[in-house]
Amino acid sequence: MELLTTTDSLAEACKRLGRAKYVTVDTEFIRDTTYWPELCLVQIAGPEDVYLIDPLSDALALEPLIELMTAKKVTKVMHAARQDIEIFHHKAGIIPVPLFDTQVAAMVCGFGDSVGYEALVKRFVNASIDKSSRFTDWRRRPLSEQQITYAVADVTHLRVIYEALEQKLAESERAQWVAEEMAVLLDPATYALTPEDAWKRIKPKSMNRRALSVLMEVAAWRERDAQARNVPRARILKDDALVEIALQAPETREALGRLRALPSGFANSRAAKPVLEAVARGIARPKEDVPALPRPNIVPRGAGPLMELLKVLLKMKCEAHGVAQKLVATTADLEVIAAEDNADVPALTGWRRDLFGADALALKRGEIGLGVRDGQLAVLPIQGGQAEWPAQSRRKRSSHSSS
Repeated sequence: MELLTTTDSLAEACKRLGRAKYVTVDTEFIRDTTYWPELCLVQIAGPEDVYLIDPLSDALALEPLIELMTAKKVTKVMHAARQDIEIFHHKAGIIPVPLFDTQVAAMVCGFGDSVGYEALVKRFVNASIDKSSRFTDWRRRPLSEQQITYAVADVTHLRVIYEALEQKLAESERAQWVAEEMAVLLDPATYALTPEDAWKRIKPKSMNRRALSVLMEVAAWRERDAQARNVPRARILKDDALVEIALQAPETREALGRLRALPSGFANSRAAKPVLEAVARGIARPKEDVPALPRPNIVPRGAGPLMELLKVLLKMKCEAHGVAQKLVATTADLEVIAAEDNADVPALTGWRRDLFGADALALKRGEIGLGVRDGQLAVLPIQGGQAEWPAQSRRKRSSHSSS
């Protein structure tokens, strides 16, 4: 292991790592008191080398690392990569490619929904992780031996996990499944923190268009203010305060002061003026410029039993194929499928349709049924309104009924 604190040493390390087939990458950052994550350490390893990169060093610039992160011949391996990618996107406007997310790959290989890194380390490395360093102050220098050990283990264990999962994907011919799941992670829009879209994070369940228009403006103001001051959104105003402002649409400081969700004295603070200005913009916005909130999924009356059957079918299919249920369909997806045959959900497209979606629609249409065969749940074709049991199972049933 080598701790890199200068640009020259980083450039030399990246040159060496650039000849590798893959590198494993992790980051340590702090964002408790900031809007933007403060990058404190980057861990990176090739099949043989391990480096810790100190971005807080005055003698180190990250350009050689950024160049490596976009090198097309080197696969970047991360676990639950979204936050790590967010840092690179904010720092340099890039997304590490090509990318392999071991959490996604583990879900495709049947290791559970949103499987944690610790579980994979235990499964593939037969080791445990000392979590005591996870929430230490990574800004402090020098790093402790315990922090260094923890940081190194993150990327060295990841090598073993990656190689094992890559082999499993090759054996099961599911590498393309993982590639499809990478689409969201690789989309720059995933990391775009546009103030005008900030209201979507709040996910209002029911609101008339006037209230939604006010929410859009107030949320955009908060987002811009948080970015400019580099403080967490909640440090300015919490979500429930924004919702109350949207619903009440106060137009004066006095009306603002009567809102229960706002901090005491807010109406007399400097922030009151831009909030009232945002409310005014929201009120003035034409109704046709305000999007309609998506309607909640309404399960057809009497479709409760169908929902339960779809859940059983999903569980059966995912267990049979060794893939996490969450990756194939969510409860919300099943509700949409129960309501409409041409539902716009991932479960009815691509490999998910082959694995589950086609049978889900067949079950809904009464073309297949679920039953117990040889002590196991099974999918049964239905002919003439009756389940068609295989010949061996029919003989077993006949012998039972005659005894």
